[in-house]
Amino acid sequence: MTTTPTTPAPTTTTPATDLAEAAARLDADDPLAHARERFLLPPDVVYLDGNSLGPLPAAVPPVLTDVVTRQWGTDLIGSWNGNGWWEAPLRVGDAIGALIGAAPGQTVAGDSTSVQLFTALDAAVSLRPDRTLLVTDPGHFPTDRYVAAAVAERRGLELRRVPPAELAGFLHSEGERVAVVSYSPVDFRTGELFDVRALTRAAHDADALVVWDLCHAAGALPLELDALGVDFAVGCGYKFLSGGPGAPAYLYVAHRHHPGLRTPLPGWTGHADPFGLSRDYAPAPGIARARIGTPPVLSLLALEAALSAYDGVDLADVRAKSLSLTGFFLRCADELLAPFGFTSVTPADPGRRGSQVSLRHPHAHALTRALAERGVIADMRAPDLLRFGVHGLYTTHGDLLTAARCLRDIVAEGAYDPTPRVTGPVT
Repeated sequence: MTTTPTTPAPTTTTPATDLAEAAARLDADDPLAHARERFLLPPDVVYLDGNSLGPLPAAVPPVLTDVVTRQWGTDLIGSWNGNGWWEAPLRVGDAIGALIGAAPGQTVAGDSTSVQLFTALDAAVSLRPDRTLLVTDPGHFPTDRYVAAAVAERRGLELRRVPPAELAGFLHSEGERVAVVSYSPVDFRTGELFDVRALTRAAHDADALVVWDLCHAAGALPLELDALGVDFAVGCGYKFLSGGPGAPAYLYVAHRHHPGLRTPLPGWTGHADPFGLSRDYAPAPGIARARIGTPPVLSLLALEAALSAYDGVDLADVRAKSLSLTGFFLRCADELLAPFGFTSVTPADPGRRGSQVSLRHPHAHALTRALAERGVIADMRAPDLLRFGVHGLYTTHGDLLTAARCLRDIVAEGAYDPTPRVTGPVT
């Protein structure tokens, strides 16, 4: 007896319903879902700009209240000793070090990213005094490029701009002249992830040192600086670490470089005996010599409180969720947004993807403005990139589907001004 094949019943599912089901399933299975409660996210807002400014951690307001009203207001100057203000740069530095794979005593927090970057680059090139080239990424964040140029000029070096993909070939021909290589693990525009291990090894094979800018990586993925043999690293405290606007930056210097470490700004707090008020500078032992000025206590302690959002969290889990989030959003972009002229510039390969997705559209600025009006916060980078940052501690797959749907609807309805009125300098 033969059976006549039957035609399957028409399905009523659509890409949109498939995506909704996938988002719900992924969020239901999320082992980090509880961490979202560690942030004070505004209701009815989808926040996808934590790669620029992290949201407010719930632990920060009570700490700041105590710092202002009790420590400063009541204990006054005694707080430098009684409340641990003086040790805060090293204490917070070690807390950050735990997130970037650095053993204690190699990371100090305080000052701005620009100051820390200048310190790192200048100190690094001083350890290779017989070499004449400083290498940086032509696609680096502007500050990195500007500071590298300033250090090269100050030190009488030649600045070479070499993309990460071309470093190995460049070092093959010019390696003997290279003092320092300065890169970031993640391209801030596209979200592309570079191979920190391979690039560090390539520089070391040429006996050059490496300075890594971790601003778009720390807190979003495991970095393992000690294990990879990284020389110097810097990073900000206000992106994935959610330390607040203008939060202090940090500097990592591997233990092996401490004996020869000479910083360009020998501040009094980095003196071996800061309250001895000696006429001449004598550097403190270890990473403490990289301290410069009086630490910004309010913002430093806010950053310390913010870091508690990572308590009990494995960064491998944060990374796994980040990849799930970005992979899901790339699917949303392909199924919902590609028909409306959006193209992704973020690698589809998970191994080459940081913690953001960037989409190209000629009206990027206008669209981010229109998204904000519908409660979806992203940002753009000139001339035509929309950036959607994700964080494994608080972003959901549902957030990303909401963002994609809003963006699709805005373009489909023409509900945006292609030439929006400029309301401020920040995009």
